[in-house]
Order: sequence, then structure tokens, then C-alpha cells
Amino acid sequence: MNKDIVIIGGGHAAAQLCAGLAEAGLGPRTHLVCEETHLPYHRPPLSKAFLKSPDEMPQWHRDESWYGEAGITLHLGDPALAIDREARTVTLRSGKTLGWERLVLATGTRARRLPALAGLRNVALLRAADDAMQLRLLLAAAAQVTVLGGGFIGLEVAGTARAQGKAVTVLESAPRLLGRAVSVTLSEHVLAVHRASGIDVRTGVRTGHWNIDEGSLRSFEIDGESHPVDLLMVGIGAVPETALAEAAGLECADGIVVDTHMQTSDPAVLAVGDCTRFPDRHSNTALRLESVQNANDQARTAVATITGAPRPHTAVPWFWSEQGALRFQMAGLLPPPGGEGDLTVRREGANPASFSLLHYAQGRLRCVESVNAPTDHIMSRKLLEAGLSPDPVVAADPAVPLRKHLP
Repeated sequence: MNKDIVIIGGGHAAAQLCAGLAEAGLGPRTHLVCEETHLPYHRPPLSKAFLKSPDEMPQWHRDESWYGEAGITLHLGDPALAIDREARTVTLRSGKTLGWERLVLATGTRARRLPALAGLRNVALLRAADDAMQLRLLLAAAAQVTVLGGGFIGLEVAGTARAQGKAVTVLESAPRLLGRAVSVTLSEHVLAVHRASGIDVRTGVRTGHWNIDEGSLRSFEIDGESHPVDLLMVGIGAVPETALAEAAGLECADGIVVDTHMQTSDPAVLAVGDCTRFPDRHSNTALRLESVQNANDQARTAVATITGAPRPHTAVPWFWSEQGALRFQMAGLLPPPGGEGDLTVRREGANPASFSLLHYAQGRLRCVESVNAPTDHIMSRKLLEAGLSPDPVVAADPAVPLRKHLP
């Protein structure tokens, strides 16, 4: 019987899986199938440091020699086209067929696109290293940058472009920035910081009537007024890559559905990372999260399942974002608004630009948002992992370190 393990994907989850399987001595049984021609690399720098320097290269998780020494077989630039669960095979674009005992889908997400703008020379997306290389070239030649979308990627690129001296406009159709991810208070702070840096941020806008000429976007309308375009970066979110899973008959619902051990509806097939919808014990709901932390933690859970020492995925979610001079970190998930007994307290930091927001629901600490306060973030994660909820009044006192609330 075939004993091989095939991983489809080249992001953080796939890289962590390779590391865990190699540590367990399973490297020689492992195949890594990547659509990209690059080795797995760190993605967060693509919207920040990578765009600033023309000589910056992707930061590999591990170099090619490491994979060779671990015995892992690489299939770069040769994406998987089909999964046969009955035969337990994967067919690659090259025509090669890989057999497997365990299959792991780490297919991630793809950038949401506007079909009307596809293929235009001065319209960019950012999801992968090749996208970042193209955006870097366009940024170097642009004086004015328009960012469509006030989410993490859009704001990170906006902050980077503004730091390079570009005139930057951010357009968000929702009433506020980061509306699905952060609290109203933090959203308002982010807006104020970006506007203070000179970025023209507009929320609640409607766009359309794209004026395209000779393969470039010349202008479009914002609430009925014409807006000229030098460079447009589209950052309107991402959708999970589930096509392979769906074609193979696996259960999907805005992501590949997995259990707490990262097993899909077929126990021989696992899925990890941004493409998954998984049960979260902290919120008692099924979630799909796009974060490096979640990808790494789920990969560790998958390794435990594959090696026969299963343990459920119980990690506290946490996130971070750097947007120009602004750095904020979040631990836990915001409780639904309007709950009885909900409370948010503000904890001031070491300077006026530093603070944390502690969010309670029914007397229990559920989420902490920290702005330029890394120590508070680390301690908050420890509190949430331990299930501890310090008294809100005491927790808000900056004279009392949060570590004092730990056992």
C-alpha cells in the first residue's frame, strides 16, 4: 500500500506541515505540490518591506537544500488538477500522477477580482510573490496610488506607498475600515492615523463607470465624480481555493469543512490554513480565518493527526497588521455586538499612540486589540489561552502589568 503524504499548496500551512513531518521522520514520504514556481515563502512582507526595495527577494521558509536533506520531493510550478479519492491519486498539470495514503489540502485563498479590470497594465492585485513583484514595478513608476478596499492588504499597501512619498487614496464601500475584523473604536483610530499621514481615505463610497483606453484604466467614477488613475491596487478580499476539494466531493461551505483534527469529510484527506472552515471552541462557531498563526497552528494539528497522536485544534486566534507607522495586534475574536453585559475597557500604553482595548462578553474576556503595545498583546494571548478574565477595572489600569493577572 502506498504510504506517501501529498501536500497541495505552497503557503505558510504547507511550509509548517513540511517542517513537522520532517521532524517526525516522514520527510522521505512527503511530496509538496505547488502551483507557484517559488519555494514556500513568508507572505506578510509582500505588502510592506518587499515593495520598498527593488532588490528584495521573497523570504523562503527554508532553502531548497533543506527540503533535499529532509527527503521531501518538490513539485514546483506543477499544480494539482484532479484528486481521485477512490484510487488515492493526484494528477498534476505535467501529467504526473502521485499516489497517497494521506492527502493534505493547503490551497489557501485567491484574490477577489473585478472582471472588468482584468489584464489592465496599471491595475494590480496582491496575493503572491509574482503579484508583489509586478506591484513593486508599478509603484516605482507611479506618483498617485488609488487603493480599492479598506481591509488589511489594502491599508498595508496604502501605508507603504505613502511612506514612499506617493499621493494615496483609499476607497472603502463599507461605512468603516476593517469593518468585519476590528472594533468600531479601533477602526476609527486606524482611519484617523491614515488621514493624519496624508492618505485620502473615503468610506461608504460607490465606484464604477471604468474608463479604459489602450489597455490601461484612465479614470473611474466615485459617487458620480470622475477620479483619474495612475495606479489602482484592488484589495477587496479573498475567496478560499476549494475547487479541487469540491470536484473531489469533499464538503465545502465558504471553505473546506474540517473537524478539530483537520480531517475533511473524508478522514484520509486533511485540510489546513486559510482554505478551511473549522470548529472554534472559543466562539462555539465554525470559522474561516486568514492568518499566519492559524495556518501554522492547524498544520501542527494535522501533523499530530497524521503521526497517530491526534490532539484537537484549540489555539486562540491572533492577528497582526503593520500599516505604515501603525502596528496593531489582536488576540481572540470580537464577541457579537449588543450582548447583555458586554463591556469594553481601554488600557493606556506607554505613549499617546499606544493603547489596548479589552473586550468582555458576559463577564468573560474574549478579545484584546493592542495598538503599538506588543507586551500587552503577548500577555493578552496568555490570559485568553488560560481562560482567565481579570477584573475589567484592574485590567484597564496601566500601572498594573497584565502579567500580574497570570498564575
